[in-house]
Amino acid sequence: MARILILANNDIGLYKFRKELIEVLVKSNEVYVSLPNGNFISKLTELGCKFIETPISRRGTNPVADLKLLLKYNTIIKKIKPDVVLTFTIKPNVFGGMACSINNIPYISNITGLGTAVENGGILQRITLFLYKISLKKAKCIFFQNIENQDFFKERNIIRGKYRLIPGSGVNLDYFSLLEYPPDNKIQFLFVSRVMKEKGIDQYLKAAEYIKNKYAYTVFHILGYCEQNYENKLKEAQDKKIIEYHGMQNDVIKFYRNSHCTIHPTYYPEGMSNVLLESASCGRPIITTNRSGCREIIDDGVNGYIVEQQNSEDLINKIEKFIELDYLEKKQMGLEGRKKVEKEFDRKLVITAYLDEIMR
Repeated sequence: MARILILANNDIGLYKFRKELIEVLVKSNEVYVSLPNGNFISKLTELGCKFIETPISRRGTNPVADLKLLLKYNTIIKKIKPDVVLTFTIKPNVFGGMACSINNIPYISNITGLGTAVENGGILQRITLFLYKISLKKAKCIFFQNIENQDFFKERNIIRGKYRLIPGSGVNLDYFSLLEYPPDNKIQFLFVSRVMKEKGIDQYLKAAEYIKNKYAYTVFHILGYCEQNYENKLKEAQDKKIIEYHGMQNDVIKFYRNSHCTIHPTYYPEGMSNVLLESASCGRPIITTNRSGCREIIDDGVNGYIVEQQNSEDLINKIEKFIELDYLEKKQMGLEGRKKVEKEFDRKLVITAYLDEIMR
């Protein structure tokens, strides 16, 4: 029985997107998870994981806090003596990778997106890439979720060892099953994301106001945690009946069931959009931006439409184009999306890739 240590920055993402991998690993291994405490920790322990509380400031750039994290990981690794360590997201990748290197422990890193520190350039980018270069040097394997991130690291000589491209976190095709397409007496659009500028909320609100005024039978829903600076904007838009804001939701499937199309106008540097994978898996057309982590999931005009990022006019045009399709054309778009994720983004592909590398 091997000991496997998983380093992550939050419990929700680890449970929702790695649950099936963990279920396979706990069958024949001792699995530890190191991450901050949260509401989903009980679900992870129910799967059979042993929990180690590790506070992480996800967005913080305090070098003292980062040094403490490195020392914490070093202590955990010395105590557990894992046979392999799996790391996800920037700080676990960087400081977990360093701790593994110090202790000569094999580790597999997953680049779940570049993050704003790298995307925005400047001194933070240079520091982050320098840290990545050190931390990934001895990695057993580095998983990338899109080709653009992979090329970015290769061009800057950050990776020298083995690396592989995987289809994001994949999607559980059974859980996000093909749903019956709803009648279109009302056309319902869905935005599922943290409500923040880089996720394209401003473009969504602008498009919703224009479309709602022109097509009274449309409904624009928003699901997700709201950043403080958008609370008033959402309240104002809801009071004007432009949008319906539902806050954080544990069960998004009931919203997919009634929606006709998911709109994801993000320009956030993500690895692969889970929202788009889930929507397409449920048989819902998607409208999203022409950027890595999104464009891979869409065949423009087949299972949805691609729009220019931060372009409200283009978004409005594509929404109108979708509205003008007849019912069967809308439904067929959803079916094409389902076919695409079945072929290219089944979560089983990701699990197989992990098992291949762990067993090597």
